[in-house]
Amino acid sequence: MTEPLSHTTFIIDGMHCGACTGRVERALAAEPGVASAAANLMARSARVEFAAPATPASLAAALAKAGYPVNEAQARLDIEGMTCASCAGRVERALAETPGVISAAVNLATQSAAVTYAQGAIAPSELARTVTDAGYPARVQTADAPPAPVAARQAAEARALKRDVIVASLLTAPVVFLAMVSHMYHPLHHWLARMIGEDVMWWIQFVLTALVLAFPGRRFLALGIPALLRGAPEMNSLVAMGALAAFGYSAVVMLAPGLLPPSALEIYFEAAATIVTLILVGRWLEARAKGRAGEAISRLVALRPATAQVRRPAGLVELPVEELAPGDIVEIAPGARIAVDGELIEGHGWVDESMLTGEPAPVEKTPGMKVTGGTVNGPAALAFRVTATGTDTVLARIIALVEEAQGQKLPVQALVDKVTRIFVPAVMGLSALTFVLWLAAGQGLTHALVAAISVMIIACPCAMGLATPVSILVGTGRGAELGLLFRRGDALQRLAEARIVAFDKTGTLTEGRPALTDLFPAAPDFTPEQILAIAAGAEARSEHPLAHAVLAEAAARGVAPARARAVKALPGRGLSAQVEGHEILLGNARALAEAGVDCTFLAPVAEALAREGKTPLWLAQDGRLAALMAVSDPLKKHAHDAVAALQYDGVEVALISGDMKATAESVGRTLGILRVVSEVLPEGKVAAVKDLRERAVTAFVGDGINDAPALAAADIGIAIGTGTDVAIEAADVVLMQGDPQGVARALALSRATMRNIKQNLFWAFAYNTALIPVAMGVLRPFGGPGLSPMLAAGAMAFSSVFVVTNALRLRRAGR
Repeated sequence: MTEPLSHTTFIIDGMHCGACTGRVERALAAEPGVASAAANLMARSARVEFAAPATPASLAAALAKAGYPVNEAQARLDIEGMTCASCAGRVERALAETPGVISAAVNLATQSAAVTYAQGAIAPSELARTVTDAGYPARVQTADAPPAPVAARQAAEARALKRDVIVASLLTAPVVFLAMVSHMYHPLHHWLARMIGEDVMWWIQFVLTALVLAFPGRRFLALGIPALLRGAPEMNSLVAMGALAAFGYSAVVMLAPGLLPPSALEIYFEAAATIVTLILVGRWLEARAKGRAGEAISRLVALRPATAQVRRPAGLVELPVEELAPGDIVEIAPGARIAVDGELIEGHGWVDESMLTGEPAPVEKTPGMKVTGGTVNGPAALAFRVTATGTDTVLARIIALVEEAQGQKLPVQALVDKVTRIFVPAVMGLSALTFVLWLAAGQGLTHALVAAISVMIIACPCAMGLATPVSILVGTGRGAELGLLFRRGDALQRLAEARIVAFDKTGTLTEGRPALTDLFPAAPDFTPEQILAIAAGAEARSEHPLAHAVLAEAAARGVAPARARAVKALPGRGLSAQVEGHEILLGNARALAEAGVDCTFLAPVAEALAREGKTPLWLAQDGRLAALMAVSDPLKKHAHDAVAALQYDGVEVALISGDMKATAESVGRTLGILRVVSEVLPEGKVAAVKDLRERAVTAFVGDGINDAPALAAADIGIAIGTGTDVAIEAADVVLMQGDPQGVARALALSRATMRNIKQNLFWAFAYNTALIPVAMGVLRPFGGPGLSPMLAAGAMAFSSVFVVTNALRLRRAGR
């Protein structure tokens, strides 16, 4: 039978002429599975009809390869009712099969979905409707309706579950007492039979169990039965079928006993009620534990104060933080929490920034320095000018990064998705097989039914579905507390696999605040003051650490920078400028050599300086050597400890620097780094990183603009948070503090998280592998135990609680 065609529409802004539309149509038509493709130049769109193996993602990739990328957009959905991996898989498939959706990732732990779709082909509200139609109510996350933190959502769920647990327990207790406790003590059972009668005891159990199913157990029926009728059974379907089977069978025994043989006249109301109650207890404990797993985000959100004291012409006014605007002047009382990001304009004090960096020591603040929303002021009164509000603040970006990482999938999750897709139908088949086999073995209807119900109840995929996302949730949250931001969830897994860590030098292993230590004029017509004036003028607008050293020395000697224009950065070399009518070149030996400037006169001096760990800085004017300067950049306080910690963990450490060979090797010797690559431009750093990647999974650590290509080229890019925004954007992991020891902490956390995930997955799979056969009764012919539905319900609930509780151990990682 021919597979039905799907269709989608892509918006492509890159089409500008008829030739473009032809290329778009040919690129699409060349993809296997595409039946037709029609590009519309006026609408700048392309409509495609396709079948497998083509997918919206493969079609979008084909267009991108052809040079016509589709306009993509992202949407995040909050989803209710997902209780197991089967639910998450079903939602993900519903989204992936929707025309226009390029990719979809559903996270069970955060009850959310991240969807990338072709702009114009579908709207976020339609995506939410698709998920809702699949049986899981969904809404679009918007700026006006941001999602509640995971901990808050889980706390609300835990409160509802606690209420249901209490009601179910109160209703189930009499049922269990009448059905089991009284039978364990026969005099009590006979006394109750004489006092109220056997029939009345059965009716009491019938009514109370019906109430358990109708009210606290309604959540299983409301979700499980419709899913079963749609032909897509999930965990709730198993619970609903197990409980209803036990209840229905018992009701037939009580109301129509003539339909069954005398040997099968046993009731199991207590099994139906206890199954629901025990699973509710497990869900409640799981929700409480998952709430603790998401506490990191809640604590970050709680750092934002509600109001701020703002200066107005009439005096101080207390305003909600949401009403602050850039340019407002905010006063901070001693000990108060800073409301938003800004620049200090008055006062001198110390601010606790541990929420950003994980470092407990307060940071000194003077006018002109940045302050960050969420940090805590010390004993001094300060005032600052607001520079960023709302989603533009550092704290808001941190929260967004952590939430994004928590919502992503790791590659290891792919195996779980494949298993859970067929797991529930397979369990239902095993349950039916168990029923048939025990009937065929002559064990009777009752025994066969009990075994079948036990199989349905024990085999819950909840633990499988939670194994990976809950560990990511806790691990990334713990990372945020330690000042380690995983910008992408899969960076956790990739970093754990790293066997080589390559560092940039300046600003990463060194302070990045070098000082000018030596100055050698190359000709008698240049004085030190003239050289400093020229160099400071050229470097005045540069953010490079070496520029700061020149400017600081000029200021210390009272030398005013000369006026410079046409300043041009030469990445990996230095810069050129026009200063007082002269062509100036300032940089390393490579820059001067490429310009044809003869440096042989002072080359031996430069080599001697480099052997001392200093960085030579050359100055040429109008093609003639003017001076040699030397800059020394001290190592960061914990640089040696950071390298030693990585090497202790079995990681090879390399140094990749644009500095001259002698300088880089001097730093390498001091830190115990054996592999040193020096005198490389940004593209040379990329080549060095690629060479390392051929040997093993490689992480690169950097902080500057010239490090961005290498950060992107590495398997894992790690940016020092004190570096440039360009470097941070190119990285997978951001260290909020400038301490390189954060690399070792990030590596340890990622490895701990992956160990935790593997433990969870082992438990989830081993649990089902071991207990499904026991529930089927394979041990009974050999005198071994079976598994009652009540014990199966308890074991199933425990499995999910175990996985979440194990993940919570990551909250102590890094201590």
